[in-house]
Amino acid sequence: MSDIEIAAIILCLTAGLAYINARFVKLPTGIGLMAIALVGSIVMIVLDNIGVISASRFEHIVARANFGDTLLHGMLGLMLFAGAMQLDVGALREQRVPVVVLALGGTLISTVLVGGAVYAVFGALGHALPLLDAMLFGALISPTDPIAVLSVLKVSHVPKDLSTQIAGESLFNDGVGVVVFTVVLAIASGDRVTAGGAVWLFVKVAFGGAAFGFAMGGLGRYLLRGLHDYAVQVLITLALVIGGYALAEDLGLSAPIAAVVAGLVVGRVERAADDHLVVFWETVDEILNAILFLMLGLEATRLVVTTPLVVAAVVTVPLVLAARLASVAVSVTVIRPFSGKASTHALAILTWGGLRGGLSVALALALPVGPHRDELLAMTYAVVCFAILVQGLTLARLLRHFGLAT
Repeated sequence: MSDIEIAAIILCLTAGLAYINARFVKLPTGIGLMAIALVGSIVMIVLDNIGVISASRFEHIVARANFGDTLLHGMLGLMLFAGAMQLDVGALREQRVPVVVLALGGTLISTVLVGGAVYAVFGALGHALPLLDAMLFGALISPTDPIAVLSVLKVSHVPKDLSTQIAGESLFNDGVGVVVFTVVLAIASGDRVTAGGAVWLFVKVAFGGAAFGFAMGGLGRYLLRGLHDYAVQVLITLALVIGGYALAEDLGLSAPIAAVVAGLVVGRVERAADDHLVVFWETVDEILNAILFLMLGLEATRLVVTTPLVVAAVVTVPLVLAARLASVAVSVTVIRPFSGKASTHALAILTWGGLRGGLSVALALALPVGPHRDELLAMTYAVVCFAILVQGLTLARLLRHFGLAT
């Protein structure tokens, strides 16, 4: 089966499930599509395990789609750029301290808390997991997914400052999460990385990516200024994000952070002129995220279910949620003087709205082959499924409880 045939199958499945959701299920697009795909994949796993169907051919299609590389080295840059284009730079500047604390401090705290809790609890249960593997899991599961939660926030009345905090955290902590994962993976792979070396690597990759993204965004601003040819505008921004993302990776910088910063810079210029380009990127964002959530659901069919994996998955979900609560509590305490009245319900909303998604699965799939890889994959799938099917589907109810949604 050729690559174009694989792409055609995925696109047709995405369109079909998106239609079902829009016509019958009527959930927010991101959450609804992923929920349908995940439920379908779970049914297929059960039927395959009891011998009703054979999922081997389907698993071959999923394997050829190469979800991890497709997301990390292709879709992620486009989605982060598109998401950043839609963010109000003025509001983000006002909330810069909360966003930095949540995206940087919150992600680092969550990584340590999740890794430490998983290591301790699994050891107490007699199912020891190496500390570095536990920390790798903490690094890959800590970044939150902006797409699913933003689809709920669009139809809610969350105060603008809190909404900006949630959107900014989700966009930037994807990049921070990739950097933290890269550093921990280098240590776990046996590279000789000192504490000072790890800090320098983090600073170079993260802040270097931000500086590179600012430069690329500045180039985009210069090229777009006074340009009214819509087709050329689209071509310039596509070349900017795709070419810039690839170049940042080649330079060893954080390409996700570069994409976010470039999107913020270009989006500010475009909003000052007209919104045609913003509408284009909103459409790209919706389409790519629909495909992302379908692929995430399909990836679950490759998981071989065993009793130890089920136990690991069940234990992990509350640990990750508790770590999210603790990391957000610390962050909210720090940002309270900068977040105004929106901080009233910030702890509950930021905790329950911290959905995990495609990036976590992509990072898990990027793990090298080892004795605990399947275990880490199962734990990741469990957390993502719970986040989308439980947290995502009840977030609107939580917002209504606080009087922030209709």
